[in-house]
Amino acid sequence: MYTPKPINTDDIQLSKDLLGLTEEIAANVHDVWAAGRIAEGWTLGPEKDAVKKTTPLLIPYDELPESEKEYDRNTAMETLKMILKMGYVIEKRY
Repeated sequence: MYTPKPINTDDIQLSKDLLGLTEEIAANVHDVWAAGRIAEGWTLGPEKDAVKKTTPLLIPYDELPESEKEYDRNTAMETLKMILKMGYVIEKRY
């Protein structure tokens, strides 16, 4: 049986700049996901149907329900926190 073991990032605080970056990453995560689905032949539909390859989530990030945005934000935030936890530094060069 698989037991997930995510890196504990509870002790990592993101700066205001990185918190802002989280939203941009979340939108990009959604776009990458959507582009992949479209490439696989999925289309917009009223409900998720794996046989028909339809999903109501093939819409712009800004139009997603808040619950879906939260999923993408959490992915982005935890990725940034893990990078920092591992000792990397994230800096903006311009």
